[in-house]
Amino acid sequence: MSGDIEALIVACIPSLRRYARGLTGDRDRADDLVQDTLERAWSRYSRWQRRGELRAWMFGIMHNHFIDGLRAQNRQPPFAAESAMQDLPTRATQDDGLAVRDLDRCLSRLSPELRAVILLVSVEEFSYQEAARVLDVPVGTVMSRLSRARERLAALLADAPPASATLHRIKP
Repeated sequence: MSGDIEALIVACIPSLRRYARGLTGDRDRADDLVQDTLERAWSRYSRWQRRGELRAWMFGIMHNHFIDGLRAQNRQPPFAAESAMQDLPTRATQDDGLAVRDLDRCLSRLSPELRAVILLVSVEEFSYQEAARVLDVPVGTVMSRLSRARERLAALLADAPPASATLHRIKP
């Protein structure tokens, strides 16, 4: 593998980590997902054959591996998931931190299909066509899932408690 291709793969890591974090909601699971994705991309590089963008191909590997993991997990007894927000860096103001926490909680309540499409298009800035290739669905499906994801997310955010709450002093 040439140094140029190696550099292209390494350049994808920050985006892959961001997407994995959004999919899993957990820093350690996201790191494992990125590691598995890089390992698979490296070992299957010859299968890429320069059909399309390398970044989209790698995101497809990650998405498929994540879905395979969900399927395997559904065959096993459920366990309590830890909050993804505990390891996130704190934003500049308290209100911002609460708003990010509320958004993360609402995103985690979306189905994996809706969460994946909103993360790819809105966070990773994939085009509808690129997202369709990653998810292995038609472009129309990406568009309808994105619409449903945005509607559902807006509804969840509207029901979420306000980011800033007034504290009342209680006299002793």
